Amino acid sequence: MRLSTKGRYAVMAMADLAKNGRADGVQRAVSLAEIAARQEISLSYLEQLFARLRKSGLVQSVRGPGGGYRLAKDMRDTVVAEIVLAVDEPIRATRCSGQGSPRGCMIGGERCITHNLWEDLGAEIHAYLAGVSLEDVVMNRTATRRSAPVRPGLEAAA
Repeated sequence: MRLSTKGRYAVMAMADLAKNGRADGVQRAVSLAEIAARQEISLSYLEQLFARLRKSGLVQSVRGPGGGYRLAKDMRDTVVAEIVLAVDEPIRATRCSGQGSPRGCMIGGERCITHNLWEDLGAEIHAYLAGVSLEDVVMNRTATRRSAPVRPGLEAAA
């Protein structure tokens, strides 16, 4: 899967913003410095990510004293897949350059023998992330959904 630190850090920062952007039921701006300190992410990296998140309409910037960022919509209405895609992270597991591209990853342009397996995995990952809201993340409601039974002996290690 090609989900780099860009996508992971954007989700971490947005979850932090969702969790810490409310005080007494009122939405407040959170500075990137606060998020950087809590999540141990470089401030300059967060600035780059939040520029993309703002451009995608997921956050709003607030200027002046007490400024920072706020969620543009309620945390229950923002899904993780939106965040990952907003920072230009395609959710795919194949090594081919384009999702749905007829050109495969092999030298001659054909698809490798496992292409469909990895393409289907990428679709499952996207579907899972599209079904998880920021509220789910903040409230720790991200239990794994299984679409197929797990074969004996292949259970996930705890």
